[in-house]
Amino acid sequence: MKKTTEILQEVNKVMIGKKQEVEKVMMVILAKGHILLEDIPGVGKTTLAMAFAKAMQLNSKRMQFTVDVLPSDVVGYSVIDPSSGEVHLHEGAVFCNIFLADEINRTSSKTQAALLEVMEEKQITIDGYTQTAPQPFMVIATQNPYGSAGTQLLPESQLDRFMIRMSIGYPSAQDEVEMLKRKQAKKQYQIQPVASVEDVIEMQNACDAIFVHEDIYQYIVDLVNATRHHERIYQGASPRASIALTAMAKAHAYLADRDYVIPEDVTQVFHDVLAHRIVMKNDIVKDHRTTAAVLQNLLDEIEKPQLRKA
Repeated sequence: MKKTTEILQEVNKVMIGKKQEVEKVMMVILAKGHILLEDIPGVGKTTLAMAFAKAMQLNSKRMQFTVDVLPSDVVGYSVIDPSSGEVHLHEGAVFCNIFLADEINRTSSKTQAALLEVMEEKQITIDGYTQTAPQPFMVIATQNPYGSAGTQLLPESQLDRFMIRMSIGYPSAQDEVEMLKRKQAKKQYQIQPVASVEDVIEMQNACDAIFVHEDIYQYIVDLVNATRHHERIYQGASPRASIALTAMAKAHAYLADRDYVIPEDVTQVFHDVLAHRIVMKNDIVKDHRTTAAVLQNLLDEIEKPQLRKA
């Protein structure tokens, strides 16, 4: 657990007052997932992604998604050498460990879909040639609120591929004062590399090996299945949600220095994993408060499995 503690300490140097959000990102990395940050500009989304990349010595790339960005800009393209006739592949921006897709909802559906294969299969196909994505690999996508001009909603099929959706949110008044002081004093905290690519892969494997009891599996399925029958939910979560909820529960247990999952691991990540995977009835304005209330209702109604001493 020492490595994760060191990584979190480094990232928290630049993410003032956002320990909970930083831990969520760490959990997604451990669970081999992707993150959708739905937030306003200027709250530190890019800083968060770059800080993790530096602390873990991962290769990171950032792409600003606009209406004129093409799928080939994301995944790459092939070029034929006229002298030899050989095909050379030009790698796109997605060839990295952490890919920051900034304002993903400002680009076309075709360009958004260019990320589907690499997010799910961890491979990239360019003009019929398939290559394995670098390991570890994750997408951190940012998205403006739906009311912003010039945005195009992500389809449910793509939303489902993000392990969690989260918001960094505004800083507290005290934290914002600290930011201003640092800016005035030109005080910059340097992120020190405290882990390697091999360390990250080792932590991911250890997280994947965490024990999950049969009763916990059933609890997860019961929660996800309840979203498919709730009277206020038009479209419930898919089995991919069950897989993501299990992986995040394991990651939560890993950060708590346990080698087994307890019901609280599931409940602590439930909202982040499920909120973007369900479609509410008559929810035209995407009221997240309504979604959160319904999910909390499910947590309250479905009985947790009881822990038994060995």
